[in-house]
Amino acid sequence: MKFPRRRRLLRNPFDATAYAAVFFLLVIFVLLSSRLYTPGIKIHLPAAADLPGTDRPTLTVAMDEFGRYFFQNQLIEAAALQQSLQRASQQSAEPLTLIILLDEAVRYKNVQALQLLARAAGIHDSLIATTPPAGSPTP
Repeated sequence: MKFPRRRRLLRNPFDATAYAAVFFLLVIFVLLSSRLYTPGIKIHLPAAADLPGTDRPTLTVAMDEFGRYFFQNQLIEAAALQQSLQRASQQSAEPLTLIILLDEAVRYKNVQALQLLARAAGIHDSLIATTPPAGSPTP
């Protein structure tokens, strides 16, 4: 016995408008999310090539263009920074090297003040972090 077929497969043509709407919503979401504020400080490191590094343990301190200190991702005052560096220096078995992340607009007297602060805390070696120059090949 043959049953009559009342349903047709793909009776209506494929409707792509719903998929297009979802696609455009995703595009708008991606464009708007890229404009959102990202927390942190903006530091433009100076460019230099072939500078020496260190093989000793390091501590990192960042300084923005206004001379504010950042240690362990926190804004910190000079006296508290000196205490933190001194505590880290005393806990380390080897001499520490201070890595300074500083903005290109930082004045030299601010860098010198940070290095003197580190010396008072017991850290005698410091290096300034740089980025490779534009167009230089990476090793």
